[in-house]
Amino acid sequence: MKQFQTSKAIQRLPDQFFATMIDKLNLYKNRGYDTLNLGQGNPDQPTPSHIVQSLQEAAENPDFHKYPPFHGYEFLKEAVAEFYKREYDVDIDPETEVAIMPGSKTGLVELSQCFLDPGDVALVPDPGYPDYWSGIEMVGAEMKSMPLREENGFLPDYSEIDKESWEKAKLMFLNYPNNPTGAMAGEDFFVETIQEAEKNDVCVVHDFAYGAIGFDGNKPLSFMQFEGAKNVGVEVYTMSKTYNMAGWRVAFAVGNPSVIHALEVIQDHYFCSIFGGLQKASATALLSSQQCVTDLAETYEKRRDLLVHGLEEAGYHVAPCQGSFFTWLQVPDGYTSQGFADDLLESTGLFVAPGIGFGTHGEGYVRIGLNNSEETLRDAVKRFKAFKQK
Repeated sequence: MKQFQTSKAIQRLPDQFFATMIDKLNLYKNRGYDTLNLGQGNPDQPTPSHIVQSLQEAAENPDFHKYPPFHGYEFLKEAVAEFYKREYDVDIDPETEVAIMPGSKTGLVELSQCFLDPGDVALVPDPGYPDYWSGIEMVGAEMKSMPLREENGFLPDYSEIDKESWEKAKLMFLNYPNNPTGAMAGEDFFVETIQEAEKNDVCVVHDFAYGAIGFDGNKPLSFMQFEGAKNVGVEVYTMSKTYNMAGWRVAFAVGNPSVIHALEVIQDHYFCSIFGGLQKASATALLSSQQCVTDLAETYEKRRDLLVHGLEEAGYHVAPCQGSFFTWLQVPDGYTSQGFADDLLESTGLFVAPGIGFGTHGEGYVRIGLNNSEETLRDAVKRFKAFKQK
């Protein structure tokens, strides 16, 4: 069969890390291994029933059977603004400071397409979410790694960024609570970020995917809460983690009007917005009782406590997990992250994500998700203990 030559943009794309991981897991499943998937970040709980009911009712509304407005329904943008005012006491203009997106992954890739040209630099956290890289590679821009080290609370040290990189940088990606480390960022860090962005004319993209999942009584901070944030960037929020709506593919960005406008322009060419029923259900989620969100965070915290206690009891070192639904485990001496993940899968059926897949500074760790029941996590702890003792 004839093979057509792909574009240079497609050829530049990195391997899709998560797809490669699942291929490996399925290989072992097909061999008959008793596997436990601790590597993915896929919410395991169902979407709350009142949100599902809202979609069911909206699906019967013939008005939603037509093409939706290109930039999304005003009722959803207004719900986003109300959500930010209620949760973070931040004033958001629904007309100029909200963009509706078909999933946050899409928006994170699009932002690079909107603001980077070949030769420009994007500052990316290392380790970090691999899909930040995709948009950067697609446009032929360059990445400057910002190392996240445990001794610094997995926060970037801006003094390590050289003058040339600051001069060429157009975008900076941040993500707190952090995937994969589980770290949280405080007020001082966000204030410093705004100062650096102002000084160096860099647009900050704060990926707030795990904004609802903080532990030990600490609510994650929104970047938008701090003076000047709106002037230097945007925050990207997804319905996936807060409301267990991963398969629904609804997200939004809030913040700087020029960035919001660019997102809407590029999406005019890619999409005709999102099915109106999904938008209606999303508005219901944002405006209804948030008890389901509180309950979900408590569930993840109980799972974290169970898993971390068990792993530490078995002699493993786990980095402090302050938020998100991931734990960041240091691999035993003598192992690379990939080698440990491979041996663990071969010996015990446990499937974890090697840290090297999240960047060079992810080496020496593996990511373990909290997206399994307490019973499953107890089983996992037993297998980790057995591996340690072999």
